[in-house]
Amino acid sequence: MRAHAKEIEELDLSVLVITFETRRQAEVYVRETDLPWPLLVDTSRDAYRAYGMRRGGLWEIWSPASWGAYLDLLRKGRRVRPPTGDVYQLGGDVLIDPAGRLALRRVEKGPADRPPVPDLLAVVRRAVTEEPSLKGEEQS
Repeated sequence: MRAHAKEIEELDLSVLVITFETRRQAEVYVRETDLPWPLLVDTSRDAYRAYGMRRGGLWEIWSPASWGAYLDLLRKGRRVRPPTGDVYQLGGDVLIDPAGRLALRRVEKGPADRPPVPDLLAVVRRAVTEEPSLKGEEQS
């Protein structure tokens, strides 16, 4: 997402990152990654449950696709961090429009199931051109 920060700003999007890790682990993550967006700590996982983000099974988490994604990161020179929490908790992406309505909810099927950021931004662009409420206009 960081590579698309300018586009995110141009679309006037607010990004909120949510983690179920402890506050201390979240602070370390923010410091190590220089996270540019707010980070909400949800140790109770209420937000995860509200959006249907469940815990994955053994095969979902440790599938060949997951191993392939980790190897791909290593090939790109990225550092793969050892897990510090519940590796079985699935995440996802949620877009909420300015009126507070759910515009998109996408739940991961495993760690390798991450949509490219341009695909998420394309959803936002389509919604902005098709739906007046996403432009910040009031509906009549």
